[in-house]
Parts: sequence; C-alpha cells; structure tokens
Amino acid sequence: MSHTYKIIELVGSSPISSDDAVKNAIAQANKTVKHLRWFEVIETRGHLEEGLVAHWQVTIKVGFTLDT
Repeated sequence: MSHTYKIIELVGSSPISSDDAVKNAIAQANKTVKHLRWFEVIETRGHLEEGLVAHWQVTIKVGFTLDT
C-alpha cells in the first residue's frame, strides 16, 4: 500500500519550553487534521524580558497522510 502525504507549517508557542511549544502546535492541529504522522522543527525563537526567556516560539512542518 502506498501513501500520499501533505505537509503543513505551524507555529506553536509556550512560556514553558520549546518542547511545550511543539506539543501545543501538534495538539491544536490534531483537533482538525486527521492522520498526523511526523513533524520536523524548522526554527526556534524566543522572547526575552529583563534578560530572561519569557516565551518560546517554534516553527514546525507536520506531515499527514491523505484519505484515499
């Protein structure tokens, strides 16, 4: 059996960690996109306040299989 995949780009954010930002993006996508299969972190950014990391933002590509 062969599969066809579609890739979407998402940006997740979190005040806790970059891992949490990824999890937030995937959890939100999972509400409306079926058959999520993999992700790839493309970019990681952060917001600083008073010299400390205040917020993480992560851009990811997510692959999912299309219904046949």
